[in-house]
Amino acid sequence: MRFIKNTAGNNQKEDAELIAEYKNSGNLDALGTLYNKYMHLVFGVCLNYFKDEELSKDAVMQIFEELVTKLKIHEVQNFKSWLHVLTRNHCLMALRKSAKQNNVSIDDTFVENTDFVHLDIDDTKETQLTVMEKCMETLPEEQRKSVDLFYLQEKCYKEVAEITGYDMLKVKSYIQNGKRNLKICIERNSGE
Repeated sequence: MRFIKNTAGNNQKEDAELIAEYKNSGNLDALGTLYNKYMHLVFGVCLNYFKDEELSKDAVMQIFEELVTKLKIHEVQNFKSWLHVLTRNHCLMALRKSAKQNNVSIDDTFVENTDFVHLDIDDTKETQLTVMEKCMETLPEEQRKSVDLFYLQEKCYKEVAEITGYDMLKVKSYIQNGKRNLKICIERNSGE
């Protein structure tokens, strides 16, 4: 029996060091080393959204280009999680711009549940996003602000707390509850 060493803490420390090096020096090699560790995950998320290998490869490169600027202005505590959100948002925005894409659901926007009730295939992506936007409006103000800042504006917990003035633990709670309430609302309204 092989024992697998828990390297999550080491990975976060190593990621933080690479981020600091990149922010301090602008060294793209440090950013490239960091991104290379997670590029296969970025590709997987893109492939899940686009269902096309070439579009996904292009997106992987575009996301790296986004990192060049965004990583300098964001305070990132957990790079892997932050990159996952950045990737999902990139894919969603690309799909939103392309009105031709009707076969992709918004289930992963805030909901990581594969049991999401999909809208009819005839509905457009715009209709799906409208449902999500209407559901966002139904959230209590604290949840709506926190979810919007965290997922759509890609702020970290600390930034959300600073912007809203909410306590850090409250921010985490608002985001978790907001995500759950949004999922329930989207599922309830997807049958209409």
